Amino acid sequence: MTDFPSLPLQPALLQAVDALGYAQMTPIQAASLPPMLEGRDVIAQARTGSGKTAAFGLALLSKLDAGAISTQALVLCPTRELADQVSKEIRRLARCVPNIKVLTLCGGIPLGPQVASLAHAPHIVVGTPGRIQDLLTKKALKLEALTVLVLDEADRMLDMGFEEDIAAIVKQAPKKRQTLLFSATWPEPIRAISTRVQSDPIAVTVDHADDAIKQIYFEAEPARKLDALAVLLATHKPEAALVFCNTKRDVDAVAEQLVQWGYVALALHGDMEQRDRDEVLVRFANRSCAVLVATDVAARGLDIKELPAVISYELPTDADAHVHRIGRTGRAGNSGLALNLVASRETGRVAMIDAALGTSAQWGRVDLSQRSPKPPPPAMVTLAIDGGRQDKLRPGDVVGALTGEAGLRADAIGKIDTFATRSYVAVQRDQVARALERLRAGKIKGRSFRVRRID
Repeated sequence: MTDFPSLPLQPALLQAVDALGYAQMTPIQAASLPPMLEGRDVIAQARTGSGKTAAFGLALLSKLDAGAISTQALVLCPTRELADQVSKEIRRLARCVPNIKVLTLCGGIPLGPQVASLAHAPHIVVGTPGRIQDLLTKKALKLEALTVLVLDEADRMLDMGFEEDIAAIVKQAPKKRQTLLFSATWPEPIRAISTRVQSDPIAVTVDHADDAIKQIYFEAEPARKLDALAVLLATHKPEAALVFCNTKRDVDAVAEQLVQWGYVALALHGDMEQRDRDEVLVRFANRSCAVLVATDVAARGLDIKELPAVISYELPTDADAHVHRIGRTGRAGNSGLALNLVASRETGRVAMIDAALGTSAQWGRVDLSQRSPKPPPPAMVTLAIDGGRQDKLRPGDVVGALTGEAGLRADAIGKIDTFATRSYVAVQRDQVARALERLRAGKIKGRSFRVRRID
């Protein structure tokens, strides 16, 4: 049985699943949810977009006692972006369960407000290992009542050097708990950490047929890679493309050159301020940015359901990293394109990737004599509103202002993202001037907010 009602879930969770339109379980959900709901420890191999977040989200919510004011579940993630994504999904799943408090705790923001937010213990904490350990050390976060610990994208956490933090956190958690470990790859360190933190775990592996992802390699020496990248973008014309670079320096250089050629392209890497990173991710997700150039670490946790293309400007030195890259496209039943630029010194990496994936490389050719036309601008433009959740501003309020005061059609409004002190809304390009003028002259929820266009 692959339908959710076949599971022993409480009615409120089944109601949320139905409201979210989750008709049937994905393979990873069908394989992992039954043992998780039985209380077993699980180690699961699951790629991005497989439905793993909903799987462990339903499992931990099914054990929650909403009446107890204590932290009962902890989810560790490698990056703030992924932690934010996981928190949003858990809140969506808990929408029909009253009084569930989910708190996101990550680095990059002051510690003081997070300590204050823990004065009343949340039911569920989602965060990065470093910040969670900081809060445990300060005794602001308490794990005495913890019943479920989740390690999400465990292989990336180990790659980023969080092994000691994870070990310290596990040491402070109750021995009697359920531990769920999700990883896209299963290198030896993952098996080793499973042995240390789990008890008799059920191993779940889903054979992910990547037939939906068409992967092609192209020869291009470093001096011509920028030109080759422009040709690939012009030839394949993806509505959105994520370009991976191995270094922050390359990220900045590639994004800058693409902008000079007329692309709406943005850079994303670890040296950026968190607010700037949030804004970049918002614009890419709402389709007002056509090309995102990023490092592997910065791109973790991208909440993009339909990403047409992933391009490796340079192949990673690790096959598992390549698995994560191509896992960004071809998600949830959609087709995807993975294009790879390969210099002569990188050809050995192609063989390594083929061995890891059990594939045979398909090679294409880039015609560098072909002149790349100026790309068309994205269909959407982002408007930033200086008001957010702290101002009680909700997506529905923004829609109401745009369709009311601004007189826009509902189908001219795209994705809306709300943060603590600001909100972002995507508007069709041919309607953005009208929307901006009316929002500046009018009000949102009876109040005036500063509104600006982001280009």
